[in-house]
Amino acid sequence: MNMNPMKSITLKICLSTGMLLTALATAHAGEIKVISSVGVKAALEQLKPEFERITSHKLTLLLGSAVPLKRQIDAGETFDVAILTPAMIDELVKVGKVAAGSKTDVAKVGMGVTGRVGAAQPDISTTEAFKRALLEARLITHSKEGLSGTYTASVIERLGIAAQMKPKTVLETRSGHTPVAVVEGKADLGLCLISEILPIAGATFIGPFPPELQTYVVFTAGISPNAGDAQAAKAFVQFFSAPLALPILKSTGMEPG
Repeated sequence: MNMNPMKSITLKICLSTGMLLTALATAHAGEIKVISSVGVKAALEQLKPEFERITSHKLTLLLGSAVPLKRQIDAGETFDVAILTPAMIDELVKVGKVAAGSKTDVAKVGMGVTGRVGAAQPDISTTEAFKRALLEARLITHSKEGLSGTYTASVIERLGIAAQMKPKTVLETRSGHTPVAVVEGKADLGLCLISEILPIAGATFIGPFPPELQTYVVFTAGISPNAGDAQAAKAFVQFFSAPLALPILKSTGMEPG
């Protein structure tokens, strides 16, 4: 994925001065394995080449839904940096899989609704309009296991339409693929993190959940106590969470953590 030239210039200018450059400068290049929720996939893919260029470190990304990734870590999957939810990182700190004191909130993102490009877009600006849009849709889809899917199911229950929606809800098992399922014609509407919608060709961002139903998923980074290069891992977390990354976060539908 090519970075917008203006964003690249902004990063270069910011990184040319100040303490961050000192933090990023290391004596040798290292490899950093990042296990991350797919919710920050678009931002990571844009930040990755610039970080590698400036630091000479190489990033290896393992992306997926947060819940299955946490299970992989519990089962012994190794990593240098994990980007999951705050609660999951806290659990990993407790069992010694994330270093105490390394926890850093790097981004947050709200829930949104996606449809196919060219298809009619329903009004979802109020709670009643949102409810009506779901009931009138032929089929909807959301993640089966991801945090966005769990939250969507709770919203449908809260709206009192769980029984009506159950037979026309397609549960997406592929990590971050709710908008893809909509593009593929498997559903009319997809409900997921806004950051998962914007990068998908053929998907359109209809809008955020109405204010009364909106929630934000926070993504938190933690460094493994067994990281191959702890300084390189720390440099990456600082890079991702620094103000200079803000244009990238914004362009991918996210906000600072």
